[in-house]
Amino acid sequence: MIILKLIRESFNFAFEALHQNKLRTLLSLLGITIGIMTIVGVFSAVDTLRNNIQSSVEKLGSNTVYVQKWPWVGGPDFPWWKYISRPVPTIKDYTKLSERMEETTEGIAYEIWIGNRTIKHKNNSIEGAQIAAASHDYFRVWKFDFEAGRYFTDSESKAGRPLAIIGYTVADGLFPNQDPVGKVISVLGRKVTIIGVFKEEGEDMLGISADKTVLLPLNFAKGVIDVEDERYNPQITVKGVEGLAVTEVESQIRGNIRSIHRLSPREDDDFSLNKTTMLTGQLDQLFGIIDFAGAFIGGFSILVGGFGIANIMFVSVKERTNIIGIQKSLGAKNYFIMLQFLIESVLLCLMGGAVGLAIVYLLAYISKTVFDLNIVVDIGKVVLTIILSSMIGLISGFIPAFMAARLDPVEAIRSK
Repeated sequence: MIILKLIRESFNFAFEALHQNKLRTLLSLLGITIGIMTIVGVFSAVDTLRNNIQSSVEKLGSNTVYVQKWPWVGGPDFPWWKYISRPVPTIKDYTKLSERMEETTEGIAYEIWIGNRTIKHKNNSIEGAQIAAASHDYFRVWKFDFEAGRYFTDSESKAGRPLAIIGYTVADGLFPNQDPVGKVISVLGRKVTIIGVFKEEGEDMLGISADKTVLLPLNFAKGVIDVEDERYNPQITVKGVEGLAVTEVESQIRGNIRSIHRLSPREDDDFSLNKTTMLTGQLDQLFGIIDFAGAFIGGFSILVGGFGIANIMFVSVKERTNIIGIQKSLGAKNYFIMLQFLIESVLLCLMGGAVGLAIVYLLAYISKTVFDLNIVVDIGKVVLTIILSSMIGLISGFIPAFMAARLDPVEAIRSK
């Protein structure tokens, strides 16, 4: 009870000191506020960016492997000359791979991206429509929902019927307030009938979205263009069965394609197997650097704020020397005097931290309300920030508090 009473009195003294010196208290808070706001703000921005990119990467599939000519890894030392002479994946590769991996895959699709075109229907047009063509298993390797209509049937895909599935943005631009299913549009100079509309997805951090896509059956595209032309970035997308590790899927694909291409054991792969872990590994390194830079800048700001609070505490001890002398002459112990100044210092840091956190939460609320951007504020980092603020307060206030506790009561009373 005595200890609790002493702590309560120490809090009262600290609050009174802060209340009497409002301007000084406000200036003392700035350094800590800016530091805490910087650290939490950078961490929140990085977490938000990481979550958004992770959501985009998840669309690519955690157990999906992409057989392509070029690898996804790049950088200033990228050996492009090793890959430029490689062949692109072919229909033959796709057919043989499908036959050999039927039991271990959920789906294998051959895909091409023909490019951005302007699609017109009567007086309406949509620019930048992304024309794509794929084999029938496209729906097995990609996740998508329908706003209206349906997917191609197996017989429609094999026969190469003049059909198309369009994205939500394309449908809204060409057929406002109308049902697009059954309408006819011109794609690649041919008339095609719309049988489905993809559900609206919105563009993500990697630009992956079906909203502006016009999807055609691969066998239909074969009658119009050369689907194995490198200009169309052909790829084979392989999605492993549930529970099969992506490394196992990758190993099987590598062995089969090397066999299909008749590569000897001494020859290098003439293809690339890309997967999402390649992206996430590079992103983790990048985010680690950003986290470190944010922590360094914020830590430096807090350090400067800590020096400011230590300076204020020295001034506070100087101003209250006479009061300290009176308290000690009335029997106040050294730890009681020390506790007063330590609590005052910690309170300053906690108040600065609280203001910094409040600003971060306010900015997060504004971004959500005005810009529809959801900012992630990790509660774990908030708790860490509170602990950090308390530690800075203890460190900044220790020497001034120790000096105040060691004052001689007689000399302290005479100081006024």
